[in-house]
Amino acid sequence: MDSAIDMLHPSDALDLSKIRYQLIRLEDTIIFHIIERVQFPYNSRIYLPPTTAGGLPLPDSSHSFLGYILHETERLHARVRRYQAPDEYPFFPDNLPEPLLPPLSYPQLLHPNSVNLNNAVMDAYINHFLPEACGVRPTATSNKDTTTKSNTPQAERAQAQENYGSCAVIDVLCLQALSRRVHFGKFVAEAKFLKDTPLFTSLIRARDIAGITREITDEKVEMQVLERLRRKATNYGRDPALGDAADQADAHGPLKVNVDAVVNLYKDWIIPLTKRVEIDYLLTRLD
Repeated sequence: MDSAIDMLHPSDALDLSKIRYQLIRLEDTIIFHIIERVQFPYNSRIYLPPTTAGGLPLPDSSHSFLGYILHETERLHARVRRYQAPDEYPFFPDNLPEPLLPPLSYPQLLHPNSVNLNNAVMDAYINHFLPEACGVRPTATSNKDTTTKSNTPQAERAQAQENYGSCAVIDVLCLQALSRRVHFGKFVAEAKFLKDTPLFTSLIRARDIAGITREITDEKVEMQVLERLRRKATNYGRDPALGDAADQADAHGPLKVNVDAVVNLYKDWIIPLTKRVEIDYLLTRLD
C-alpha cells in the first residue's frame, strides 16, 4: 500500500520521485472533489461579500459565505496542527488558534520564506474554473477535436439556495487540495536547488527569472500531466458499470464533469502557479 510523503524525514520530503508521486495522488483528490462540486449550480451568491448586492448577510463577518466557511474551517483545522505541517498553507493565516495537540518536531525542509499564492488559487478557482465547469461560460475548444457532446457546458443552472452549504463545504475541500498542490512547488524547487546548487545559485544571484524558468520547466512532463488528467477525469466521471469509454466519449452515457474544464484548470492556472511558487521561492533561497 502506498503512503503519503513523510515530512519528518528530509530524504522523503525532498525526493523528486516521491514528490511527483504525491502530485499524481493529488490529481485524484482534486478530480473527485470537483466531481462532487459540479453536481450543484455555480451559486455565485456564496462568493459575494455581504456588502455587495446579492451577497449573503452574515453576522459579524465581512467575508463571503465561502470565505466565512473557509475561515472557520481553518480555525478548526489549526487546532489539530494542520498548519504546522510544512506542506499546508492557510488562506487566512492571521490569528489562527494554537493547536490542542502537542507540536511535532519537523526538520528544516525549506529555506524560510513567506511565499503564499492562495489568493491567486482562490481567484483561479472561483472566477475562472467554476464558471466553466458549472456551465456559466463556454469551454474553450482546442485544436484537436477532443471536446465531446458530453463535455459541452449546459445552460447556466439557477441559484439553488438549498445547496449553498453543500457547495461551500466542497469548495473548501477543492481549495485546500489545490493550494497544497500549488505550494508543493517549494519542495520541487528545493530539491532541484540541492541537485544543482551552483547552477541555481548563479541564476538567483543574477535574478535571471528567464533562466530559472527554463531550468524548472519540462514541457514533456507538463503534457503528460494534462493527458493523464484527461484520462482520469473521463474515467472517474463515468459510471464504471457502463464500461470503459476513454476513447468513445459518448458511447456509455454522459460525463459527470466537464473534462476540458479540468484540463484547462491545470494548463492555465495550476501548472503556471506552481512554477510561480518555485520561482518566488528560489529568488529568496539565498537570502
